[in-house]
Amino acid sequence: MTNLQKNFSKIYDQYINKIYRFIFLKVSSKEIAQDLSSETFLRGWKSFKKGDKIDNPQAFLYRIARNLVIDHYREKGKTQLISADYVNIVDPRINSEEKAILSSDIDTVKIALADLKDSYQNVIIWHYLDGLSTAKIAKMTNKSKPAIRIQLHRALKSLKTKLS
Repeated sequence: MTNLQKNFSKIYDQYINKIYRFIFLKVSSKEIAQDLSSETFLRGWKSFKKGDKIDNPQAFLYRIARNLVIDHYREKGKTQLISADYVNIVDPRINSEEKAILSSDIDTVKIALADLKDSYQNVIIWHYLDGLSTAKIAKMTNKSKPAIRIQLHRALKSLKTKLS
């Protein structure tokens, strides 16, 4: 394995789960999310192999993934929905009744998130699920940190409204 392959393999290992989750939340299909994730990394590898200068691999991969999701919906003419089958975020120490209540709450949040505009979904996913700072999101989207903070605030306000 060459150094180039080793370096890209590290990038793949570091970002595959985040890219998959991002895509899955957008397309709500495991199969489509897997296909688009594979395509994201294939395109990333091609650019990497060509020697394209990639300063921020994470931003580069998210941009590819976002464009693939947009292309997917353009081709299929579908609307974006978030599946209730998304990651089961339940603490194993919680009893069955508490799990049912928590699962119901998560489903409600996912449905409300699906009703948000795409840019709001993105900042919420990137910040709260992927743990990216506003500075990293700003760099990825070519926006200022204050603009991202405002967008995040508006996204949360909109989500809160949909939940009430």
